[in-house]
Amino acid sequence: MQRIWRRLTGDYQLAIITSVGFLGLVALTPFAIYRLSHADWLVGAVDIFLILSTCTAVAYAWRTGDTLRPGQFLAAFYSTAAVLVAINLGVDGLFWFYVMIVFNFFVVPPLQSTIATLLALAALSGYSLAGQGHPFEDLPQLVSFAITAIITSVFAMIFAARGRVQRRQLHELATIDPLTGIGNRRALETELVRVFAEHTRYGTAYGLLVLDLDHFKRINDTFGHKAGDRVLRDFVSIVDSACRQSDRLFRFGGEEFVLLAPQVDLDGLEQVARNILRTVQAELRNAEGGEVTVSIGGAQALWQADYKSWLHSADECLYQAKHAGRNTIVIDGAGAKRQPTLSDCVQAATP
Repeated sequence: MQRIWRRLTGDYQLAIITSVGFLGLVALTPFAIYRLSHADWLVGAVDIFLILSTCTAVAYAWRTGDTLRPGQFLAAFYSTAAVLVAINLGVDGLFWFYVMIVFNFFVVPPLQSTIATLLALAALSGYSLAGQGHPFEDLPQLVSFAITAIITSVFAMIFAARGRVQRRQLHELATIDPLTGIGNRRALETELVRVFAEHTRYGTAYGLLVLDLDHFKRINDTFGHKAGDRVLRDFVSIVDSACRQSDRLFRFGGEEFVLLAPQVDLDGLEQVARNILRTVQAELRNAEGGEVTVSIGGAQALWQADYKSWLHSADECLYQAKHAGRNTIVIDGAGAKRQPTLSDCVQAATP
C-alpha cells in the first residue's frame, strides 16, 4: 500500500489517470446499467466501452510507467464518446462535452488537448449543420455552444499550461542543485533505488564513485565562498569532460559528489576514476591558480542488500583514500561473496 501511495504522490500524471479511472468507474457504471436496461443500446455501449478503455489505460500506465500514451488514448476516445453521446441524447448530452474538455487538458499536453477538443467540436457542429438536427435546435444555439466551449477550452488550456510549468519548476527545485546544475541528493537517491532494483533483477553492472574535493574548506576560508562556488562549478565541468556520456554526476552535499557509472566492471570503474583524478589535478585551479585535487572511493553493485549499503561501501573507500593522503583512488575489490572490510579497500587503492 505504501508503494502505491508513493507512486501516486510522486507521479502527477499517473495520479490523474488513476483518478479518472476511479471516477469513470463510479460515474459511468450506473448510467451504463440504466441505459442498457432501457434499451438505449448505443449510448449504453459507449459507456461500457469507456469504462473498459479507462480501466485498460490505467492498468497500462501502472504496469509500464508510461502515462503519455494512455492519456492520448483516453483523450481520443472520450472526445469521440462526447460527440456520440451529444448526437444521441441531444441537448442533455452536451453537458458531458464540458467534462471532456477539462479532462483532455489534464491527461495530455495543451496542444494535443486543443486539437482533440476542436476536432470534437468540429465533428459535432458539422453533423448539426449537415441537417441532421441533433443536438442543436437551430444555428444560434450551435453558435452559443461553440463559443462557450471555446472559452472553456481557452481557460482550461491556460490553467493546464501554467500547471505544467509550475510542476516542472517544482521538480527542478526538488531535484537539481542550483549552484552546479546537476542532480542533488534527492535525485541521487531516487536514481540509486531504480538502478539497484535493475541490478538486482537483471544483473545489470553498475559502479559508484564518491568524490570529495581535498581541503575545500581552505579555499572558502582563504578566498571566500564565491571563489569556492566557482571551483565547484569548474569541478562539475571537468568531471563531465573526463567521464563517459552514460555516467551521471550528482552533488551529494558540500564538496562531495557521487558518480553513477553503468555497464562497468572493476577495471572499468578504476579507469573512470583514474581519468577523473588526472583531469582534475591537471585542470582544476583555485583563485590563485593553485591546483585542486580530489579523493575518490568506489564500489560496484555486487554483494549489497540495498543501495544504502552500496553507497556506504564506496564512502568507506573514500575515507581510506583521504586517510592515505588524498588525491588518491580506492576501489572496493572485495568481490561479490562478502561485505568488504577497510583493509580490502586499501589493497584495492590505485594512486
